[in-house]
Amino acid sequence: QVQLQESGPGLVKPSQTLALSCTVSGVPLTTSYYVWSWIRQPPGKGMEWMGAIAYDGSTYYSPSLKNHTSISRDTSKNHFSLQLRSVTPENAAEYYCARGLGGRADYDMDCWGKGTLVTVSS
Repeated sequence: QVQLQESGPGLVKPSQTLALSCTVSGVPLTTSYYVWSWIRQPPGKGMEWMGAIAYDGSTYYSPSLKNHTSISRDTSKNHFSLQLRSVTPENAAEYYCARGLGGRADYDMDCWGKGTLVTVSS
């Protein structure tokens, strides 16, 4: 059974870097041809795909976030991580990690973490 679990701080101060991790169990991150995404949903708004790291280590980013976002992985721990730099209150959201095969829409994902709520406040 594949499971994804997000972890990270629930509260980040403005201008700081948000760092989240997604631990995957049941399947190696390197399994062809899975793509592992970060997706967020601000309060009262729709889902926003942020970026992803593929089974081969390739990374992909939303054009609107690419200058502030980094995604990496640790295959020895079977987890992948998100860093979002210079956060503002507008970055407050429920953050999810998810598995897909390359699509960027939420309906393209076949397995999701439960999400972690991030608040940005001083």
